[in-house]
Amino acid sequence: MGTPSQGSAAVAAARVDLCALDLMPVFAKEMIAGGVAGAFSKTAIAPLERLKILLQTRTNEFRSLGVLKSLNKLRKHDGVLGFYKGNGASVLRIVPYAALHYMAYERYRCWILGNCPTLGTGPVVDLLAGSASGGTAVLCTYPLDLARTKLAFQVNNTDHPSNGLKRPIATPSYGGIKDVFRGVYSEGGVRALYRGVGPTLMGILPYAGLKFYIYEGLKAHVPEDYKNSVTLKLSCGAAAGLFGQTLTYPLDVVRRQMQVQSHLQHDQSGGPRITGTFQGLKIIKQTQGWRQLFAGLSLNYIKVVPSVAIGFTAYDTMKHLLKIPPRESIKPEQGSG
Repeated sequence: MGTPSQGSAAVAAARVDLCALDLMPVFAKEMIAGGVAGAFSKTAIAPLERLKILLQTRTNEFRSLGVLKSLNKLRKHDGVLGFYKGNGASVLRIVPYAALHYMAYERYRCWILGNCPTLGTGPVVDLLAGSASGGTAVLCTYPLDLARTKLAFQVNNTDHPSNGLKRPIATPSYGGIKDVFRGVYSEGGVRALYRGVGPTLMGILPYAGLKFYIYEGLKAHVPEDYKNSVTLKLSCGAAAGLFGQTLTYPLDVVRRQMQVQSHLQHDQSGGPRITGTFQGLKIIKQTQGWRQLFAGLSLNYIKVVPSVAIGFTAYDTMKHLLKIPPRESIKPEQGSG
């Protein structure tokens, strides 16, 4: 009596679940896939991400140390959990950022294919769609990136006078994301929450475009039998991240230093305050040396390989699990309608 009815109920439930997944809009599936991919990639490289921020901003304290010694110093002062300080804000930011980034890329790509046929279907479309999607995602989630940087910048019980450091201006201490928003807003209002967005956009537009351009371009030249290879996706993602980051890294340094400086005339190291992208590049070169524009780049190479590779691989995997149709089966008109 119970067995047939239970079997029917199970089949019905499976059909309902399948139906719900099928009824979900493609863009919603793309956002879910992108958000999951972003969370996986950011958490995997959180310790290296925090160390990179410290190398970019706390020049005298970490620049002379290697990667292993710097990580050991962080563990000594903040404990193992210190490796993930600011990661909560990072994940809160990266989930909506990655969701918007990947979804917007797919939508912009469809729109370009449907409205700009002269561009063809080659890598130029990926370059333009990737750049536009990167800018869209940044503008929507930038305050969370600012909070992540402020939290990661803090180091408990840092070295004292023995290292010869002078900090004429004490930097505020934040207890969490809300504390950062409250403190930054009190300094300069909503505008202060977007401090550093200029160099961020200047960096993310070419980086996001190059990332998709290289990844999709490399995949396009791979035989069909290997297109679903995880190793291939990881390799293509790593190459895309390395090349894109090298070209745009100095802009990332300017962004970080703009984010951590207070709303005062001078920054925490006594130098002039950075107010713009090109002015920031000039000031950092003059006061800290041109090498500071590439501070943490070697670490970034270590970080960006798993980050971008895991991101693209997780996104492609989630697209398969969520049964998102291949791009070739989605007509360009769907993107413009």
